[in-house]
Amino acid sequence: MRPLFVGPLTVESLQIPIPGLPQRLQGKVIVQLSDFHYDGQRLSHKLLADAVSTILTLNPDLVVFTGDYITHEPEPVYELATHLSPIAKAFPTYAILGNHDNYWPDAHQVVTAALTDISITVLWNQIAYPFGHDLALVGLADYYHPDFTPQILDQLSNTLPRIVLSHNPDTAEVMIPWRIDLQLSGHTHGGQIILPVIGNVAQRWFQFRQRLPKIIRKSGIPFISDRCANLVRHWEWALGLHKVGPKNLLYVNRGLGSYAPGRLFCNPEITVITLT
Repeated sequence: MRPLFVGPLTVESLQIPIPGLPQRLQGKVIVQLSDFHYDGQRLSHKLLADAVSTILTLNPDLVVFTGDYITHEPEPVYELATHLSPIAKAFPTYAILGNHDNYWPDAHQVVTAALTDISITVLWNQIAYPFGHDLALVGLADYYHPDFTPQILDQLSNTLPRIVLSHNPDTAEVMIPWRIDLQLSGHTHGGQIILPVIGNVAQRWFQFRQRLPKIIRKSGIPFISDRCANLVRHWEWALGLHKVGPKNLLYVNRGLGSYAPGRLFCNPEITVITLT
């Protein structure tokens, strides 16, 4: 089922202070895209084309994709890759996988291969240094995958600035013991529907379902079942910038793809981050 309303693509710009950032890296620009769900239903060709053309005009120093390139079957990722290839040709581009990129048999391998073929570096519990060895880029496996290993952060000196890519914002709670100058996530689509006074409808709905009798929550009813509730726990982090723990920063991108019924006051997003 296609979304009824999506809204125009929005560019969100923010400056992120990173303690100890080398002078030569101040002003570097990172662009984030997330949650494409490229399957012929949840992301229009026009919106994708607008996102690609916009990024090309932004001329960033680095582009990162934070997961969910597909929804179910992995084959559409090949066509998605052709659309994303101008970005990968123009700028250093890194990616992580989301939960949907691991559901279908062999999806992990297919998605990784398709992105790698267009020169996107896919990180799976790996550390990269796109700007040199004085700023680390850490890409984690998806939170729901058995491989999820935040302990790779132990390989970094606590004095080294780092940016972490992790699809599910719930992982920010897990990573409180480590230094995380900036975590970039997606997964929630921002909640998709945000109403005046009420706020994020998804957050309000899941607060309501927690008060339902357990027999109803175990029933399997869509949007009420525990399976849906386990999508994410921290709906208060569904979009935007958050401080997690004493010092860590989390930014959650609203994504490009949209589930039915659609988006309201929660437009698809390109995030432009300037390091200071």
